[in-house]
Amino acid sequence: MKFIYAERNYNFTDDIKAYAEKKLSKLEKYFFADAEASITARAERGHCCLEVTVRSGGMLMRAASRDTDVFRAIDNAEATIDRQIRKNKTRLEKRLRDGAFERIIGDSEQDPVEEEREFEILRTKRFAVKPMSVQEAVLQMNLLDHEFFVFKNADEEEKFSVVYKRLDGGYGLIVDA
Repeated sequence: MKFIYAERNYNFTDDIKAYAEKKLSKLEKYFFADAEASITARAERGHCCLEVTVRSGGMLMRAASRDTDVFRAIDNAEATIDRQIRKNKTRLEKRLRDGAFERIIGDSEQDPVEEEREFEILRTKRFAVKPMSVQEAVLQMNLLDHEFFVFKNADEEEKFSVVYKRLDGGYGLIVDA
């Protein structure tokens, strides 16, 4: 697995990098050889905010962790990704490395994780998707007090787009390719 580090207001020491690589290498059993782990850390009010994104075979896994101790944050992120994989193992079997789940069956140190059943759609909404600018879409999203808003982007040849609220207080935009 290849490791990429990004520091935002935080400094990765060699000890932290070694610990992160040791912990996240445990996940290699699930992924193909081309797997890449991006680790982003930032200091925020005395806490280390850590984000780990693993890319492998066209699939993305992401975990975010926040703790006063960077080592615990790494532990939590690794455990989150492991839990995500085990929870969705039936759906992921075809996308992960062959034999990825063989060791899990007899692994007594792992907490049992109930596998997720079929995704249940509880509600369906239908609405007309209207062309508008990104600024109008953000305004509409805020007026509705939603976390995201789908619209046809008038500035991008009416491609389907989504604006969303980010955890850092800003906004994000997803545009159809």
